[in-house]
This record gives sequence, C-alpha cells and structure tokens, in this order.
Amino acid sequence: MIETIHFEIGKHRDKEVIFLNFDYDLKIIAIIKTWIGCKWSQTKKLWYVPNVLEYRNKFGLKPAPIYQTKSKISKNNQLQLEKYIETLQLKGYSPNTIRTYCSELSQLLILLKDKSVMELDKERIRKYILYCINELKLSENTLHSRMNAIKFYYEKVLYQEKFFVEIPRPKKQHLLPKVIHSQDLKKIFDHTPNLKHNTMLKLAYGMGLRVSEIVNLKIVDIDSKNMQVFIERSKGKKDRYANLPETILAQLREYFIDYKPKQYLFEGQYGGKYSVRSIQLVFKQSMKKSGINKDLGIHSLRHSFATHLLENGTDVRFIQELLGHKDIRTTLLYTEVSDHSVRKIKSPLDNFN
Repeated sequence: MIETIHFEIGKHRDKEVIFLNFDYDLKIIAIIKTWIGCKWSQTKKLWYVPNVLEYRNKFGLKPAPIYQTKSKISKNNQLQLEKYIETLQLKGYSPNTIRTYCSELSQLLILLKDKSVMELDKERIRKYILYCINELKLSENTLHSRMNAIKFYYEKVLYQEKFFVEIPRPKKQHLLPKVIHSQDLKKIFDHTPNLKHNTMLKLAYGMGLRVSEIVNLKIVDIDSKNMQVFIERSKGKKDRYANLPETILAQLREYFIDYKPKQYLFEGQYGGKYSVRSIQLVFKQSMKKSGINKDLGIHSLRHSFATHLLENGTDVRFIQELLGHKDIRTTLLYTEVSDHSVRKIKSPLDNFN
C-alpha cells in the first residue's frame, strides 16, 4: 500500500509535515486515518502526517542532514567537509559522533570564509584554539570536542600525523557523578503513574542503562527465563548483558499486555522506538512532581545504580562489566562518591555541640 503513495516533506500551518499524495482510494484512506496525527488539508487537498523520525523511517525517507551550515561554508571547504564525513563513516563512527564532529569543524570552516582549510599550519590552528579560549570562552569539554574534531581532519583525512603534538590541551574539569538518594528515587517512581514511563525509569536505574540503551531495547532482548537483558551495540559498539531485576518482571508483563509493543520494548506514539528527548522530559517531569529541586538528568539513574551497588559491597570489577565500561578508571570514579569511611568522619565544628 505504501508503494502507491508519493511522500513529500513540506510545511503546513508553520509546522513540518509529510504530505501523502495518491490516487483516490477508499482502502488507503481507511488505513492512513488510523495513523496517529494523520489529517486532511483543505487548502492543499492532501492528507499529511507530522514530519517525525518514526514516519520518516516508516516511509523510507532520508534522515535530516548531518550538518545544517553548508551554505555558510565556501565551496572548496564544503568538499573537504564531505571528505571528512565520508572518512568518519568509513571508520564506523556513530551518527551522533559524526554530527558532533561536523558541527565543531564547521565552526572553523565558517570562520575561514574563502581560505582553504588545507592551507592552515600548526601555528594558525594554535591561534584559532586561543581564539576559542579567549574570545569565544568555550568550556573545557566543548574545547576538547572541537580540538578532537580538528585533529581528526588533519591526521585522518589529510594524513598529517602528530599534527596536534605541539598544541597543548586545557586541563579537563574533574566532575564527580551526580547520585540520587534511594529515598528520592522512591519518590520519583511514586510520582510517575504512567505505566510505560514508570517502567522505563525503573529499568534505567535497575540495570544502570544509558538513555540510548533504553530506547534501543527490543522485545527479543528480554530473556525472562535467565533474568537477563541483551544490550546490543552500546557505547563503543560493545555488546553486553545486564541483569533483569526480579521486582520489575510482573510490571514488565503488565506493561507488555497493555501497550503491545511490536519491535522495540518502548515505542513512540507514531510507532518505532521511543525518542531520547521524550524519556528525558519524562524524568524531568517526575523530578518536578516529586519536589526534588536538583540539577539532574536521567543519566543520574545510571550513576545511582553504580554507586548503590558499591555501597552494598559489590566488587568494582563486576560493576564495570554491568555498566559496559572499557576502562576500570571510569568505574572507579564512583568510589569517590560512595566512600562510607570518609563520610563518617565528623567535622571539628560538631564537637562544640
């Protein structure tokens, strides 16, 4: 049926939509009217649906372009950016990493105007980094991201090995993981009445999952007999298994019966996997309803999982495996948050009481 429809991305009432153009057919109309968000445009005389990822995937339409600043970059440097993207793709970088790297390199290409990026030497790049520090006042993390993007271009696209050796990097800020107290976690779950939302948040904490791992979970990944969940191609393209909490099993079955997901465990209202942005908003709303006024993101559920395991005496090497960390040093950060002995030390001020 979809093969008989011509899809066209456009705007309707200032909103991005996908128009459905087809010969009049009552059977097709009956089917598309069941699609969430499908409406008839009286002015265009066409049916349309929201221009969202779920529908673009359903119709086989191309995703949004990786970079949006092409018109601001000279033609010569546009060619270099295209080579840059191809190299990133050939090396198997994820779409998110490609998008980030392209965005960072594009800032340099825009600034260059008609000057070719291939002509820049180490001294010019060094001055550009100083410009990012002193004029743009980029944060340490953004600066490292921009330097990594530029380094990749000169060393992997132009094959200028050790191009960045003489350019020092700013010291990275030492950030500790933000952890939620177990009592506050209970409040968050209690103030998330929606069954789907509640199940997502409990799995995020109960298995220490990244938000990308939650939305990518498929029904076939759940092994209730062995109480394990297969996490496919997570960060670093690494597969692993996570332990399914026993207390969530009954709720998971109830959710499955009520929502009847088809492929992904958590699906959006238009079908396809649930969006990362939506689950982040769910967490923020639950925090607000719980009265927890802290600057925390959904990733803090993963931090809390690791910290609480440490506090319960779990060996850090097992936690590393459950979290899918490549380097044990990443996991050891949680020891700085969960050190009971240090927290039991009384301040001298308390002796005055």
